[in-house]
Amino acid sequence: MDYRTLKDTGTARLVVKKSVFIGYASPASTEGKAKLFIEKIKAHHSDANHNAYAYIINDGRNFAVRYDDDGEPKGSAGKPVLKVIQNRWLSNVVVVVTRYFGGIKLGYGGLAKAYGDAASLAIENAGVVEVYETERFEVAFPYSLFHAVKETVENAGGKVLREEYNQLVKFTVEVRKDEAEKLMALLTEKTRGRARLKPLFMQEV
Repeated sequence: MDYRTLKDTGTARLVVKKSVFIGYASPASTEGKAKLFIEKIKAHHSDANHNAYAYIINDGRNFAVRYDDDGEPKGSAGKPVLKVIQNRWLSNVVVVVTRYFGGIKLGYGGLAKAYGDAASLAIENAGVVEVYETERFEVAFPYSLFHAVKETVENAGGKVLREEYNQLVKFTVEVRKDEAEKLMALLTEKTRGRARLKPLFMQEV
């Protein structure tokens, strides 16, 4: 299953009319991990007025979408955070925005914008990465074809995970699942059938 998620944990700080908003964004592969991250931020900012959050988890088997305003007017905090995640087509992501009230009310629209902006900045700080299913196969070939095989693999977006040198050179190659068949056919063509190809299962790698 291909999806977009966060590269790392990101943070951001925003001040709006004396209220301080601190955004935290993190990848989370399960709902349990998302909840642990939320509890960690809440414990760290136990003196804050609000710790609103949202997350989307989709591991191919379980799908969960949650948000919480944590005492802010309904839909003014957690929902804008969720919209930021959705608008960026992210999955397996949790975002918490902490607010320290500065004494000036922002109104519903002002709140929604501040929470959304803090979430967006935290996500930008974390960085977005694409995750995709991969397939691995082994390619064995004569030494004279080393450069041709390596260039073909790399130009097609594949990675050589392991190299072995005996009577033949053996590469363990990893590539996007939807590109595997195409790359194997290309290697056969480039080596004029002199490369031996064998799909690998995870236990063989």
